[in-house]
Amino acid sequence: QVQLEESGGGLVQAGGSLRLSCAASGRTLGSYGLGWFRQAPGKEREFVAGISRSGISTYIDSVKGRFAISRDNAKNTMYLQMNSLKPKDTAVYYCAARDGWSISRAPVENRYWGQGTQVTVSS
Repeated sequence: QVQLEESGGGLVQAGGSLRLSCAASGRTLGSYGLGWFRQAPGKEREFVAGISRSGISTYIDSVKGRFAISRDNAKNTMYLQMNSLKPKDTAVYYCAARDGWSISRAPVENRYWGQGTQVTVSS
């Protein structure tokens, strides 16, 4: 099994940037489809970005052009670069891994999760 741990969250003003990291242990990330999800208070957890084992990335429309997902299999780490942040991006951000080629946009279909990191964007 793989264990995941996020870092890099914090408080930032609107228009600012943050880079989230997801470090893996136990198994190499190269074996998994990977993704980032977020959950705002009172809302369901939603898919934000995914990256396949081959490096193909996908995003929800609201973050396209602002967020960039990447993976460094040699460092066993995944990243989410977040630019031009908006207050509506405020949420707990989770990294996830799924056996197979790519992450599922449905949270319930992904087996491995980190504990989450808080991102707060002030206006």
